[in-house]
This record gives sequence, C-alpha cells and structure tokens, in this order.
Amino acid sequence: MQDSIERRQQLPATTGLARLDQAVASLFPEYSRARLQAWIKSGELRVNGQLCKPKDKVGPGAWIEINAQMPTVSVGPEKITLEVCYEDESVLVVNKPAGLVVHPGAGNPSGTLMNAVLHHAPETEGLPRAGIIHRLDKDTTGLLMIGKTIKAMTNLSRQLAQRTIKREYEALVYGVPPGVGVVDAAIGRHPKQRTKKAVLSDGRSAETRFWVLSVFAGLSHLRFELVTGRTHQIRVHMEHMGHPLFGDVSYGGNRPVKGVRGGKYNAFLNNCFELLPRQALHARSLSFAHPKTEEWKEFDTPIPSDMVEILSRWKAFLGGITD
Repeated sequence: MQDSIERRQQLPATTGLARLDQAVASLFPEYSRARLQAWIKSGELRVNGQLCKPKDKVGPGAWIEINAQMPTVSVGPEKITLEVCYEDESVLVVNKPAGLVVHPGAGNPSGTLMNAVLHHAPETEGLPRAGIIHRLDKDTTGLLMIGKTIKAMTNLSRQLAQRTIKREYEALVYGVPPGVGVVDAAIGRHPKQRTKKAVLSDGRSAETRFWVLSVFAGLSHLRFELVTGRTHQIRVHMEHMGHPLFGDVSYGGNRPVKGVRGGKYNAFLNNCFELLPRQALHARSLSFAHPKTEEWKEFDTPIPSDMVEILSRWKAFLGGITD
C-alpha cells in the first residue's frame, strides 16, 4: 500500500542560491534528504514544473512541486506515556524523556515517540511521520512539536525552514568557554565514521549561539540558541570548540577533565557517568507562531533531575561556582 503525496510550496525570499536537494531539505524537513533526492531523480519532485537534478541550483521564489507515492510505514499506535505541555486541535507539544527514539527505524521498529503520538492523537495517522516536525536524539530530553493536521504541519514546517521558530537548549560541557559566542561552522557526515557528523568545509551551513549560565571547576552550564538545525549540531560544534558535552560518548564527552586527576576524582567521575549515561543536553524552550491563530506561543521546561543532580554533585565535590 502507498500514500499519495501532493505538495506545492515556494522557496522563501530569504533563500540564497543553493543546490536543489539542500533547498528542499530545508523546505520540507518532515521528509528525509534521501527521500527527497529520490523524488528529484524520479521526476516526482519538480521545480516550476521542470525536471531537475539534485545538484542543480535554485533560488528564491521557485515553486517546488511534489507528486509522489510513498510506501505506507507499518507503524501502529502504542500506549506510551507522553508528557504533554500543550495541545489543541492543531498542535501538540511534548517533553521527550531520555531514551525515547523519535522515529521508528533499524533497531527501533516500535516503542518510539511516533508510536506514542499515533496512540495519543489518532488523527495524525496518514500524516508524514505522524506530524512530527523536528527531532531530538534518543538521549536528548526536551520539547518537541507535532502538527496534528496537514495544514498545521505544512505551516510549522515552513516556519522551521524560514528559521522563525526559536529553539533554545541547555547543556553541561567540559571546560570554560567564552561567556558569549557564536559557532558558525559547516557540518557534514564524518568522513570515516558514518554514524557521526563533523565540521567540514564543504558541509551544510550551521550556526549555534551560546552563552554561559554558570561555571564550576572544570564544568560549565550553557544555554544555546539554534539558528540552523543540523543533526547533532550542538554536540559537534562544542566538540569542535574543545568543550564536548558531558557524557557524550560519540563526541568526546566521556573523558576526564583536563588538569584534574587522582583516584578520588576518577571514582567521583565514574559515579557521575552512572547517574547520567548520556549527553547532558536538554531542549529547554520552544517558540513559534500558532499555525491557525498566528498567536505567538512560548513553552519552557527546566532541565531534568539527572542534570540538576550532576550540577549539585560537581559543585559539592570540586569547590563551588565561580560565575
């Protein structure tokens, strides 16, 4: 069985000249880049009615048309508890816990946020990815938004592509970064480790703004604002700066703090890793224009208890705040 996909959307005026596959990935974030590339090659995705190649350049004002067939994903609803922060007939905002995968995939055919959404809001069946607009890594906690109708999903996806949605995160990182800063460094697939991302000169543009909330001995509490939304963006950018996220095994965040050594310290650190066996990253706030009423909506959820406990233990063990 297949679902028929019919979409027609114009590239925003703020779009610069870009490769077609990159432009449509930003315009339709609810579909994977591989899926969009396949539609371009098959002629199911056209520009102003014309056949194109993924590498062809497109600019602002171009009309992107999708008339495609997509196999129906065999994903059913599952009764999985959701922490609902807001809900109406158009939008659902949830606070995702650590350990919950967002979409089904290899190794995770069920037990995902998507299964939970389908059970909680059956009207999302038939929507791409059950209306889920963006994603968080499995072990990242925090706020996610879901469009419950195709109109709401299209509107929110457009806001995401135009970068008018505001998303802020908090994290615990090693060392002491500058008090305020911006990381503007392109991100692409790691040349050797295909499941990872890396800063690459020929990658996709990526910009992260940050500011320090507090500093402990060897550990800092930061807040971030995403300008772009690349996979693993904060994790990659902070590793690139030399300040990896605490507990982030993939990006260097499970190593001892430089300049601090000793058996007592190592035992303390191991206890911290046992308490927080994941990257210390939380999607703290989310703001957007309601897709139906256009009212500006703002949501905020504090960092989870495991991150709070790490901060408390670190302060007690290593000697206090110096913010």
